[in-house]
Amino acid sequence: QVQLVESGGGLVQAGGSLRLSCAASGRTFSSYAMGWFRQAPGKEREIVAAINWSGGRTYYADSVKGRFTSSRDNAKNALSLQMNILKPEDTAVYYCAARKDTFYSGSYYRHAYEYDYWGQGLQVTVSS
Repeated sequence: QVQLVESGGGLVQAGGSLRLSCAASGRTFSSYAMGWFRQAPGKEREIVAAINWSGGRTYYADSVKGRFTSSRDNAKNALSLQMNILKPEDTAVYYCAARKDTFYSGSYYRHAYEYDYWGQGLQVTVSS
């Protein structure tokens, strides 16, 4: 089991940057594939980025590709999401999520139902 705690959200002007962090408990963080999702009011939760257990494979939604970068430090049980050139449409509650990759398949996962553990969520607001 893993517990996830996010930090780093807040209010930023359009064009600015924010860095979200997700701290994971436990000794087996490296055996989890991780993801970042977001949910805006009245909308479904959507994938932002996904990263495999080693950090060697990543996926980004088209809406954030080229602006957001996700990385992980398995030695520190840490996941991050660097968000640049933020737009008002990036405003949402952001979540980190974890899925056990028992056999170290190297896969990343793009769907919310594929994840077992979730952080509490962080508000990110981008003003125009």
